[in-house]
Amino acid sequence: MINKRSLWFLTLFSLILVLSVYYITMPSELLMTTNNKNEESQAKTVSADDSDNESAELVALRVESEEQMLDEINELKTVLTDSKSSTEEKNQAFEKMQQLNQNRGQEESVEKKIQSEHKLKAFVKINGSDVSVVIDSTKHDKSLANKIMRTVQSEFETAVSVSVKFQK
Repeated sequence: MINKRSLWFLTLFSLILVLSVYYITMPSELLMTTNNKNEESQAKTVSADDSDNESAELVALRVESEEQMLDEINELKTVLTDSKSSTEEKNQAFEKMQQLNQNRGQEESVEKKIQSEHKLKAFVKINGSDVSVVIDSTKHDKSLANKIMRTVQSEFETAVSVSVKFQK
């Protein structure tokens, strides 16, 4: 049986997890408003760089992925807070929440590595041992896809199935 201390810990942890996901998605909006103020004051000296902007497809994929993750987290939180759920179910839900959080961190690190090594904007989705990468590029090159696959594989200890899709 789960005691009050454990229930408080799980509740606070899930709250922290939800807030961290919220704040992960929030900075881009905050930065945009801050950048807009800075651009107005420095409009003569700074020009906008189109290569830094992500395509609408990548943004849509990110939003869809975040919505799916939040839906799963909400379902898992209902299992954790339900008094009728068994300890086994609650433990599985908690472990699944940790796995979702860990996957999101790995996705971000892979995206940053692709950005730094190949100078390409990318969207990465991890589903078990399958990793899907969508690259924002007009250049569709097999050797570039192979390099990206090797970069992604280097981030994982075990072998994963990597698929690369070019989209522009």
